[in-house]
Parts: sequence; structure tokens; C-alpha cells
Amino acid sequence: MTLLRTSGLRAGYGPVTVLHDLELEVNEGEIVVILGANGAGKTTTMRAISGTIPRQGTVELKGADITKLSPDNIVRQGVAQVPQGRGTFPELSVEDNLRAGAITRRDGTSKINADMERWYQQFPRLAERRGQRAGSLSGGEQQMLAIARALMSRPSLLLCDEPSLGLAPLITQELFAVIERLNKEEGLSVLLVEQNANLAMHMASRVYLLETGRIVAQGSAAELSADDSIRKAYLGF
Repeated sequence: MTLLRTSGLRAGYGPVTVLHDLELEVNEGEIVVILGANGAGKTTTMRAISGTIPRQGTVELKGADITKLSPDNIVRQGVAQVPQGRGTFPELSVEDNLRAGAITRRDGTSKINADMERWYQQFPRLAERRGQRAGSLSGGEQQMLAIARALMSRPSLLLCDEPSLGLAPLITQELFAVIERLNKEEGLSVLLVEQNANLAMHMASRVYLLETGRIVAQGSAAELSADDSIRKAYLGF
């Protein structure tokens, strides 16, 4: 079943249009990866889907039009975003950051507390630092917190924008392993923007290649990896 679909999606900043009639889909249980050079419009795509910038065209979630919804209502519908650059609240503690991630929930404190303990188990370093200010964490720990905070809203679709940015390879592999495990074990659908093409391709169900705000190729990771011109131009191997 199609979880997310965009049709004729256009977005930008002021008079500058960055996305031009973008058409993409994420099916339930998929990890879909968007690859492209800097400035291709990857982050703008994520912001347009989450409603944090003005957009035109149509964004549908489970067949319902969410284009006109505010960002908080889009979260309530089941879309959570991990923005580029972590996006944690640096003056708040780890625990308060996680509680902030559950602000749209109405299912009671006990269930929210249970989810917090669940993510502490997934990210033991966060459990060790639960009372510590988020701004004092390492880059890898902040990214773990950003992902855990997004998951506190119990999303059906997780938007991850450059989760490996500025992180050591071992930390990146650890984060990607958690995302992949949640996808396989719980069916979490993921739309991932990533510069580390090789790592992202290994976990992708499908891949879109973005260039100057337009999709120039799409297909399975195997299909795109087998195309010499695409592999050399976009994937770097």
C-alpha cells in the first residue's frame, strides 16, 4: 500500500523555486532513499513534505491530502522528521527532549514513559545521559537523541535528513543499523536523504536521484547500481 505520495510538488524560498513538480512515493514498510549533489533540493523535499516551508502541488498520506495541514498536524497524522543538523533543544535535558517529541500524543503518561524506556534500550548512551543537557552531548549522541525524539511521536513514516552528517563511520553504521532494524522488525517506513550513497544503497528498497529539484532517475538499488553512467555520476563508485 502507498503510504506517501507527492504529485506536482513545488517548493522553494521566497521567489526561488527549488522543487519542480516532484513525483515520489513511499510504500508501507519501505526504506526509500533520495540521493543527489549538494543543492539538488533534497532537504527542501523533506521540508516540503513535513510542511515546514510553503508548498504547492499535493502531498498525500495513506490516500488523504495533507498538503494544507500545519506541521504539528502532519506529525499527528504520523510523519516525523529528523532534520539536518540534529535539531535537538540544546538547553533541555535528554529526557525533556524525548518528552517534547511526544507533545502531540494523547495516549497517557504511562505509555509515553514506556516508549522513553524503549528508546533508552535502543540507545543506551542516552539512558546514561538522561539528565544531561542535549547541547553537551557528542555529535553522535545528539543524532541518536534526534532520532529517538522523532520516534516518540510513534510515526508511520520517518523522514531522516542526512543522519550521517559530521559523524564518525562507526557511529553512522550504528545509527543506520537501528533504522534498518526498526524497518525490518516493526515495519517503520523511512524516507532517507543521505550523502553516503554506498551505505544508503545497501538498505534502500528504492532510490530516487534528484538533480536541480527534479527526479532524473529512480529504481531499485540494484538497478541503479548496475547502470554505469548513474553509478559514476551519482554514486561515486
